[in-house]
Amino acid sequence: MAPVKTVTITTIGQLLDELTPDAPDPRSGRWRDTGVYRGSTAAEWPLLTSLDRLGGTEPPHTKRELEAHVLRSFIRYSRPHFAANEHGDWELLVAAQHHGVPTRLLDWTYSPLVAAHFATATHVAQERDRAIWRLDWQRMHETFGLPRLALLLSEVEKLLGEEGQACTPWALFERVPGRGRAMACMIEPPSLDARIVAQSAAFTLTTDNTRPFDAFLEAHGLGDALTRYVIPAHMVPRVRDQLDLVGMDERRLFPDIDGVAARIRRYYS
Repeated sequence: MAPVKTVTITTIGQLLDELTPDAPDPRSGRWRDTGVYRGSTAAEWPLLTSLDRLGGTEPPHTKRELEAHVLRSFIRYSRPHFAANEHGDWELLVAAQHHGVPTRLLDWTYSPLVAAHFATATHVAQERDRAIWRLDWQRMHETFGLPRLALLLSEVEKLLGEEGQACTPWALFERVPGRGRAMACMIEPPSLDARIVAQSAAFTLTTDNTRPFDAFLEAHGLGDALTRYVIPAHMVPRVRDQLDLVGMDERRLFPDIDGVAARIRRYYS
């Protein structure tokens, strides 16, 4: 069982060189990486979902039993803020995650530069190593018997079901960890708003909410499906300025007045 691979990077150019395949794809002729990426403001942190962090991280997972109650509250009180058309429960779970409600979904992006932005945008009093995680989600899908395509929400309902029954969020919440079919998948979210589109967003979902995502993968022989690209603390300002140089900032990723304000606030701090 291979562990998570760690690579140190000091520039955006080096990151892109690391991620560019050595040869073009034989079918498409493109030099494109097929992974997804996630930025972390602390390289040593495990891959915890917002639900894992609810109630604190020492230890994490202390309020995972509240998962259904959290989603119920969101469904109840968010209705006035959505258009009149019907939204399924999976779409509401994605919307909850997108708006900061604790869920078992984990945010990823198809763009390593977007991930690098989220890894470096936050100022901390004592600078620390940051990380950009890469996930080989196609290998993950193969291991769990899923197609080599990111799943639409309608496909999640069909493919994650047990005993011929469709899988709803509520059915997933009721599963006892360690029993039944273990599963992890990547979800292609609907374009709920301009931010999801601008951030090239994707999500991972697992049947286990008792351990970090990286620990779950390692337990299933998939530790080497993850690579952690570490930005040393003393190089974080340089990488951040390189991202600003190419326009990878809050104005691009949050295409509204809040994004404009956030970029100004960070840039001049």
